[in-house]
Amino acid sequence: MKILVIEDEKKVANFLQKGLKEEQYVVDVAYDGLEGEHLAKTNDYDLILLDIMLPGKDGIEILKTLRQCQVNIPVIMLTAKEMVEDKIKGFNAGCDDYISKPFSFEELLVRIRAVLRRGGGALSNVITFADLTLDLISHKVIRAGREIELTAKEYTLLEYLVRNPNRVLTRTMIAEHVWDYNYDSFTNVIDVYINYLRNKVDRGFDTKLIHTVRGVGYVLKEEQKK
Repeated sequence: MKILVIEDEKKVANFLQKGLKEEQYVVDVAYDGLEGEHLAKTNDYDLILLDIMLPGKDGIEILKTLRQCQVNIPVIMLTAKEMVEDKIKGFNAGCDDYISKPFSFEELLVRIRAVLRRGGGALSNVITFADLTLDLISHKVIRAGREIELTAKEYTLLEYLVRNPNRVLTRTMIAEHVWDYNYDSFTNVIDVYINYLRNKVDRGFDTKLIHTVRGVGYVLKEEQKK
């Protein structure tokens, strides 16, 4: 899952980026409102953490602009303000949740997971495809009763595939969701990580799940038995 953090306090932004990456989210950071709005409009995110008090353009105005442009990415507002009026402004502008500074990082994670579940229509912290199961909190991966050890990046890539089964994902789409916006599109790192996953997820099983669509990208689907 890919998150955009729009926060001008660099210590806070860097703390959030580090913590979220440790939870295996892909994270982009913008330190002012105009840059944040640009990233939100031009990239595909699963969620935005948006501060209210920002240089260039404040969070409420950014959110209003995004909603007017039909950018319906879930948004959690971050602010030092605790006034009821500010919360009302945020919800009226189209935010999905609101958390006041200082906040517990653990609470923020709970709120992020809740908003992402609502957005995806999920009711649990476990997602499955065929005989493959991913626990979104523990990051445990099990196939046919066998636990599979993955690195953080391998897990992120697999989660993206499992959230989009039977859908061809281009290399550009994968790069946008699994790597940050500084990703070098001329490298073959995506193909390398797909091979890592195949060796761990498909090796030893008659039914293969990860397939190449030549010239396009990859798709997670159950191989048709002949």
